[in-house]
Amino acid sequence: MTRYNAPFEIHVHGQLSLRSDVVFEQLQEALKPLWKYAGARSLADAAVSSYEDEPGIKFDEKEHLLQMCWTVSGDDDFRQVLDEMCMNLNDLAQAGAAIEVTFYDAEFDDEDEESEAESRDDFVMLFVGPDPAAIMQVQRDLLVQDVINMMERHFDGAELGGVVAEIDKLFSQRFDDLVSSLQLGKPPRGSGGGHGGVGHGGGRKPKHLH
Repeated sequence: MTRYNAPFEIHVHGQLSLRSDVVFEQLQEALKPLWKYAGARSLADAAVSSYEDEPGIKFDEKEHLLQMCWTVSGDDDFRQVLDEMCMNLNDLAQAGAAIEVTFYDAEFDDEDEESEAESRDDFVMLFVGPDPAAIMQVQRDLLVQDVINMMERHFDGAELGGVVAEIDKLFSQRFDDLVSSLQLGKPPRGSGGGHGGVGHGGGRKPKHLH
């Protein structure tokens, strides 16, 4: 499972509620892009993370949950794996969910940081769900949480109702636009696992901090 000279340690973190009828075999097929990338022959073989203190990839059949706290060595081509994984998980999801993926520059060390060199660390937030509305709800909730946390440094929470209302207007307009596009006969499969990324540059995020 180890990729020698891989430029990144890639950490995948998230929790997804699955439909009650989903069985392990379906999940294994959906996550095939991940475990094949890791060089494993099955999900069970790849489920253990590179770090012992991480739970890895777990399927809670009783609670219908997929839990991921898993690290693998890899390269930028892992991004293609993520797109395929999101499309597959859309078909199994009960509700919308966010999946965080962090690329840690394995070749960057403390001496590089002291010399003011920039790491190639990167962070990507992925969204999956049974339909676009469920995915937009997760995106909306995360944005509201981030904005409130930032603005509460300067304003009381009770003063921010108008800000939340404006965010809701933006998402309502996006949803209306999506519905209009669907009516034109171009339905997307799920949402394509919509995602966006923010580069970290030289300031490094501590590894495996959740």
